[in-house]
Amino acid sequence: MKFLSLLTTLLLPLTALAAKKPSVDRFQKYRAQSTPLKLDDALYNELTTAPRDYGFAVLLTALEPRFGCKMCQEFQDEWSILSKSWTKGDVNAENKLLFGTLDFMDGKATFASLMLQTAPVLLLFNPTVGPNAQVDIKPKRFDFVTGPQSAESVHAWIARHMPEGPHPPVHRPINWIRVISLTTAVLGGVTFLAVAAPYLLPVIQNRNLWAAVSLIAVLLFTSGHMFNHIRKVPYVAGDGHGGLSYFAGGFQNQFGMETQIVAAMYGILSFAAISLALKVPRIANPKAQQTAVVVWSGILFLMYSFLLSVFRIKNGSYPFRLPPF
Repeated sequence: MKFLSLLTTLLLPLTALAAKKPSVDRFQKYRAQSTPLKLDDALYNELTTAPRDYGFAVLLTALEPRFGCKMCQEFQDEWSILSKSWTKGDVNAENKLLFGTLDFMDGKATFASLMLQTAPVLLLFNPTVGPNAQVDIKPKRFDFVTGPQSAESVHAWIARHMPEGPHPPVHRPINWIRVISLTTAVLGGVTFLAVAAPYLLPVIQNRNLWAAVSLIAVLLFTSGHMFNHIRKVPYVAGDGHGGLSYFAGGFQNQFGMETQIVAAMYGILSFAAISLALKVPRIANPKAQQTAVVVWSGILFLMYSFLLSVFRIKNGSYPFRLPPF
């Protein structure tokens, strides 16, 4: 009897070590498998059962299309990128962290025990034994209440709740389709420019074209086009008598239609001035030249008269005017 008692006493430390050994074996066993681990109720319970000297991040999701969880489907690729980046970066297993995914169809009992009504939900189980063990054995929970998350944002959340040490960064795989598409587009653009250069250069170097573009831009911005985009002004407004008002009183108000009318007036005035300065002097026929001077001068006078009348609408105290407006 004394011999048996002594033998039992000697075997107690070995029994305690044997009780802790499965936790280490679990980590080494499942770390060698592809990540994230595809879980069911039994595997989830096995990996989350204490004691454990490793951390475990598990995503509870619902990927079946009938559940309509769009966020679950969108985040699945981000979760795969995060788990593969972390596992590959932690070559020496310094962090001792496993990643797993539990779909609702494979873990209905787990969802029921956790009383989950929404998905996805991320749980982070910290070690219960070892140098990184924490007193609080309850898992940390990350709810996707702010909308879809990226692998980088979830990585930052996990790193905050992990012990100090190296936290492998997220490495996204090279998108070869995008690289090939971009390369093809660049080569196609270069080829197009090389072939079309003899035809495009004369157009690009045309002074009249640049003058027209510059004039249009000047007319748009001097008429208040940018003001409309900033203030989101209405296009027109009622005048209080059943009609429409195209001009708003005051210098701090205007309508969208007003901008177009003012731009058209400035355009006609500019075209009339340019014609009188450049086109009319080149007319060889004296009568035609005289007629052009009268016509363009009349247009210039009428448009300027209309411009003054619009200015009087904007500023009622303005004392000057020109007939017929």
